[in-house]
Amino acid sequence: MIVGILKEIKEEENRVSMTPAGVEVMKQNGHTVLVEKAAGSGSGFQDDDYERAGAEIVDTPAEIFERADMVMHVKEPLPSEYDLIRQDQIVFTYLHLAAAEELTHALIKSGSICIAYETIQKEDGSLPLLTPMSEVAGRMATQQAAKYLEMSHGGHGVLLGGVPGVEPATVVIIGGGVVGINAAKMACGLGARVYILDMNLDRLRYLSDVMPSNCIPLMSSPATLRKLVKEADVVIGAVLVPGAKAPKLITCDMLKSMKKGAVLVDVAIDQGGCFETSKPTTHSDPIYTVDGVVHYCVANMPGAVAKTSTLALTNATLPYAVEIANKGWKRAMEENSEIRLGANVVKGKITYKAVAEAFGLEYTPIEELL
Repeated sequence: MIVGILKEIKEEENRVSMTPAGVEVMKQNGHTVLVEKAAGSGSGFQDDDYERAGAEIVDTPAEIFERADMVMHVKEPLPSEYDLIRQDQIVFTYLHLAAAEELTHALIKSGSICIAYETIQKEDGSLPLLTPMSEVAGRMATQQAAKYLEMSHGGHGVLLGGVPGVEPATVVIIGGGVVGINAAKMACGLGARVYILDMNLDRLRYLSDVMPSNCIPLMSSPATLRKLVKEADVVIGAVLVPGAKAPKLITCDMLKSMKKGAVLVDVAIDQGGCFETSKPTTHSDPIYTVDGVVHYCVANMPGAVAKTSTLALTNATLPYAVEIANKGWKRAMEENSEIRLGANVVKGKITYKAVAEAFGLEYTPIEELL
């Protein structure tokens, strides 16, 4: 198979979907790898590194789309790429379609096979290709919250951990999954008072066992949220419904009750955001203020630490990419239920139920196309 590695074109996105080490593994499996010129430079990988690993460097994305059987991105295709995607071409990347109606229709029209990193799922319910970026985003969420609490950034001047004789900040984390626990680890390590909310009692028991004493796991409910946001210096939205739009958990009314200069970090923004007042921002213009509350809603947070993120992402995606390339998409889906769950749009049909429901479109089970 010919595999194409595209340069990311989303604003300030420095990750790349495969490292030179990944290219070497693809070559060992008998595949040709095309890498767009300077695709890895933002992550510290130069064209020479890819050539030494056996890749062919290609000047334009158009040539990659024209030649490759499977194209790989980190972020979703953007409008300039829609018409380049070919019928029967495999597109393997993060898609987040439930929050992207225009992209969904473009992929339906293309007739391609679109496999989303974020919906590949193991039997235990874990999301192996979302996990490494969730780990990065969770840790970054606390890091960014600490920065934007500073008065020079619009915050109300609170140090997360306080100092002897001064109370620490109160951090409320909504969602006890991978993002939530990583955000909590960072906030607890800095000495904050941390509340982590989840609706799964088994998860709360686990968090109670593994987290330090300054982390308080609580059952999530609207009443609990209303109470805690009034006390919060930081609220981190870390909820995820796989493949579906995020629920709006902090309402405009709740926001009005918060401290002026508090900080909201919406890690769920790729899936539409979990605060009513959320809208996507960028690394160059990351924050805005509503009712005196600072909002940080950067849609590609791990892109700011591209070296760490690219290595972590390739570690997770490469085995799946190799299996798809070795077997072809159809046999890979027949033999691997995890890859089958990654199918979002296949040959003009929506094959992921939550995406179809998000836009009131027809859903076709992937099994009917295999």
